[in-house]
Amino acid sequence: MIETVSVPLEGREYDVRIGQGLLARAGAEIAPLLKRPRVAIVSDENVAALHLSALEQGLEAAGISHVSMTLPAGESTKSWPHFERTVEWLLEQKVERNDIVIAFGGGVIGDLVGFAASVLRRGVRFVQIPTSLLAQVDSSVGGKTGINAPQGKNLIGAFHQPSLVLADIDVLGTLIERDYLAGYGEVVKYGLLGDADFFDWLEQNAKRAAGGDIDARIHAVRRSVEMKAEIVLRDETEQGDRALLNLGHTFCHALEAATGYSDRLLHGEGVAIGCALAFELSARLGLCSQEDPSRVRAHLQDMGMKRNLSDIPGDLPGAEALLDLMGQDKKVLDGKLRFILARGIGQAFVTSDVPADAVLSVLRDG
Repeated sequence: MIETVSVPLEGREYDVRIGQGLLARAGAEIAPLLKRPRVAIVSDENVAALHLSALEQGLEAAGISHVSMTLPAGESTKSWPHFERTVEWLLEQKVERNDIVIAFGGGVIGDLVGFAASVLRRGVRFVQIPTSLLAQVDSSVGGKTGINAPQGKNLIGAFHQPSLVLADIDVLGTLIERDYLAGYGEVVKYGLLGDADFFDWLEQNAKRAAGGDIDARIHAVRRSVEMKAEIVLRDETEQGDRALLNLGHTFCHALEAATGYSDRLLHGEGVAIGCALAFELSARLGLCSQEDPSRVRAHLQDMGMKRNLSDIPGDLPGAEALLDLMGQDKKVLDGKLRFILARGIGQAFVTSDVPADAVLSVLRDG
């Protein structure tokens, strides 16, 4: 069963295809987009070792030739040196403006390759084939691309929509538990920000999905993608509503910077902790009941996920230093931090009216 979520941005419409066997069907799915039967694939070492041959066979079945390069796995790849290497390789392969570049990997590869495609010949098309849960439900949809800077995460980039997203549920079966659960941090975010019924469903079914149930995984991915697509349609370049998708991220990005973008804290783990902190801050400001942050933390605990600052291994900077790191975030507007807070589960909103003392208090107790 393959399900389709459409993202009908005028002039840049594309589909997100979700289901089993999409690597084997990749050639048939991509062929209608091609002016000539040739693609360039960029992946990482881990994904290439597991899945590149399956993708290549899927392309060859439709008569599509291909070239590929692999980059190191990990967040540190989202950097100028690897970006430069990718762009120069694509030029060496004589990728033309009407060609397709395939980003085949998790969020790091999708962000970097999408950014490379956005600047190559002033913009070539690309297809996202996300291989992590986090990428399938979040980073592959919506057109945000970029790399990290020493000053912060994703500070260099562009909005560049894909031409197609192929989310093959089968590849999730090769994820280690930690990586799957990190991706789940983004899934639970969708219920918390705008769909209380979805959060209820996750409380009942997320363990089944984590255990490998295909129908549950497809539902979790599809509903997450639907919610992201709805918000992107309203606000493609994050002038308003799209900021809701950053629930938990103001805290998360500061924590990622504090841990050096290392394996001490994966992005989705930071999102989960950030969501718990955002609900705690909301409760302390009297915006939602104290039961809400307790319910969020209880669900994260039930899933075996990080939910407190103390769950991050090693030492962290103090609360004041973490607040300073938040000041580097892209969500600073007119010198004020934008937070996504909540009036309840499924009722997130954007505000810049948050007292620093309240944030410091939450970080100290985190």
